[in-house]
Amino acid sequence: MYLLGYDSGTSSIKATLLDGGTGLPVASTSWPQTEMPISSPQAGFAEQYPQLWWENLKIATARLLKQTSVNPADIKAIGISYQMHGLVCIDRKLEVVRPAIIWCDSRAVGIGQKAFEQIGQDKCLKHLLNSPGNFTASKLKWVKENEPDNFKRIYKFLLPGDWLAMKMTGLPATTTSGLSEMILWDFLKGAAAGFLLDYYGLSAELLAEQVPTFGFQGQLTAPAAAELNLKAGTPVTYRAGDQPNNALSLNVLRPGQAATTAGTSGVIYGVSDKPTYDKLSRVNAFLHVNNSPQAPRNGILLCVNGTGRLNSWLKHNLAGGKDYPEMNALAGQAPAGADGLIILPYGNGAERTLGNKNIGASVHNLDLNIHTIAHILRAGQEGIVFALNYGLEIMQQMGLEVKTVRAGLGNMFLSDIFTSAFAGVTGAVVELFRTDGAEGAARGAGFGAGIYRSLDEAFADFRPEKTVEPDTKQIPHYQQAYRRWKSVLSKAT
Repeated sequence: MYLLGYDSGTSSIKATLLDGGTGLPVASTSWPQTEMPISSPQAGFAEQYPQLWWENLKIATARLLKQTSVNPADIKAIGISYQMHGLVCIDRKLEVVRPAIIWCDSRAVGIGQKAFEQIGQDKCLKHLLNSPGNFTASKLKWVKENEPDNFKRIYKFLLPGDWLAMKMTGLPATTTSGLSEMILWDFLKGAAAGFLLDYYGLSAELLAEQVPTFGFQGQLTAPAAAELNLKAGTPVTYRAGDQPNNALSLNVLRPGQAATTAGTSGVIYGVSDKPTYDKLSRVNAFLHVNNSPQAPRNGILLCVNGTGRLNSWLKHNLAGGKDYPEMNALAGQAPAGADGLIILPYGNGAERTLGNKNIGASVHNLDLNIHTIAHILRAGQEGIVFALNYGLEIMQQMGLEVKTVRAGLGNMFLSDIFTSAFAGVTGAVVELFRTDGAEGAARGAGFGAGIYRSLDEAFADFRPEKTVEPDTKQIPHYQQAYRRWKSVLSKAT
């Protein structure tokens, strides 16, 4: 008995096959080997073709099956994790109307801000826990205003993971947590936010059917099964946005717990049982995967767009052909604080923690007599950590107290420099687990299919691979460096 999990990110599609009995991964792969392209027709725009996700998902599935001798008939459930906040528009033939507008696209910032002001900040925050902001609903409004011919063709609009599930099952659907990612969930009424749809002039008929986050969401159609070389009728039983799913993957399900990730973007995601919000909507609240009327669970999310994106830029433009482990080793040659060199790691779209400003990435205090490429690489990693801590301070102002943070042992948390800096500046103990979003999606599918009777059972014997505590000797250096960094940020914004 096996469970299949997919994690559809901006850069690649990951796939994991999990043994449902032991809870251990049998095989894992990702595709493509290079990052999936992002189209930017003009400044601030970011688009991808959904069909590219499907083609890469097919290749990842084929690679996964090739690694094993598993009979597809023994795969009992499928789970999907996906990049949040995107917009996929489909027509009545379930064909894509236009390229997907993805999460780091900032074209709808002005639309969301105008809605926030005209509807009223108090109403938006009490009902949505957020500003409409640069999220899916505002992106759809942009299409309505700027591409009327495309808008007329739209039958339903979906999140990226909803679209992948539709490709598998033939059913266009979303979840309540998905609606909250779109900023279309009314937390006071426990229903779709009709007042925002009305304000934007969007018919409720454009909303897809709601299915449970955990539970039956459809089954593989014969055509989809043929494309994937899987068994027709295999149920899809879980879907969630990448950050709620990352929290699930790390067994972060209870108030006071927090998860973090540092891939293309960087995120800290804390769990609360209260409808809390930031008055400036710099961090955002969504329904967590295990939310229920009996036990409310909201995910409080801060996002820094330019995390791994900055590290990737440094690799391809300044690192002289070095790979990431070599870059990490070189960064270790510079001291904590990088001898005063400061990098603001922005430049990948409008930043929520900065009030949706797009200030770009920048280097400060460069001393040509002192600083080397090692300093630049270290300042890049520290700048990312400092940007995450800047958002964490906002979360703390909202009442979240974070003492332990869990992360997957991957992406930037493979760097000892990055992990020690994170622990040093936040003061949190960092627990690193050998898991990822695809494995979490497989566990979620197991619970959704009833193979696991509870989420606790799905995470039995789940233990950290590595624990990093704040280094008391380094804390003063990191805190001093953070104060310098924050001073530079205040001047830049």
